[in-house]
Amino acid sequence: MDNIQFFIYLGIMAGTTYLIRVIPFALARHKINNTFVKSFLTYIPYAVLSAMTIPAVFYATKNPISAAVGVVVAVILALFNRGLMTVAIAASAGVFVTEIILRYLV
Repeated sequence: MDNIQFFIYLGIMAGTTYLIRVIPFALARHKINNTFVKSFLTYIPYAVLSAMTIPAVFYATKNPISAAVGVVVAVILALFNRGLMTVAIAASAGVFVTEIILRYLV
C-alpha cells in the first residue's frame, strides 16, 4: 500500500467516524427520549470499529487459521473479563504458537 492509498483510507475512516457522531446532532434538535434510538446510537461506534478491525486481523498473519486462533483466544479471555494487556498478549501468543505448529505441519 503506497502513501496515497494510506491517506485516502485514513481520510475515509476519519470521515466515517466523524459523520456517525455528527449526524445525530445535526438531525436531532432536542433530546432523544426513545430508548431504541438511544441504544442504537450507542452501539454504532463499536460496530464501525469492528467492521474496520476484524478484516485486518485476518490479513495480518501468514495463515488465516492462526488469525482465527488469536481471535478465539481473545474472545474467550474477554468473556472472562481479563484485562486488555492479558488479552492482547495471550492472543499474540496463540497466533505465534499456531504459526510455529503450522510451519512444521505444512
